[in-house]
Amino acid sequence: QVQLVESGGGLLQSGGSLKLSCTASGLTFSRYTMGWFRQAPGKEREFVAAFSWNGDITYYEDSVKARFTVSRNNAKNTVYLQMNDLKPEDTAVYYCASGLYLSGVNYHLSGSYAYWGQGTQVTVSS
Repeated sequence: QVQLVESGGGLLQSGGSLKLSCTASGLTFSRYTMGWFRQAPGKEREFVAAFSWNGDITYYEDSVKARFTVSRNNAKNTVYLQMNDLKPEDTAVYYCASGLYLSGVNYHLSGSYAYWGQGTQVTVSS
C-alpha cells in the first residue's frame, strides 16, 4: 500500500520560511518523479514544483521559482520543499504526489501523478 505523508506546514508571517517534507512508503521511491501541488480555498489545485526521478531535473511554477527549492533524498524516501520569502498568496494546502518514471512535458499536470498525500496547511499572514 502506497502512502505519502506530508509534514512541516504551519502559520507564519509574510517573509518567513518553511520546509515541507513528504515521506513515501510502499513504492520504489527512486523510480518516481515527486511533485508538489497546492490548493487555495476556492481555487483549483496548481503545480508548484517537481523533482525528476532521473537526472536531478527540477521544475518550478514561475511565481515560486526564485523562492522555493525542491530536493529529494532517495535513501530516506523523502522529498522536500524549502519555501522562502513566503507571501499571503502562498497560503494553501500543499500536497505531494508521485509519478512513475514521469518526465518530459507533463510534470505539471496533476493527472500525471498516481499517488497523493493528504496535504499540509500553509498559512501566511500579511
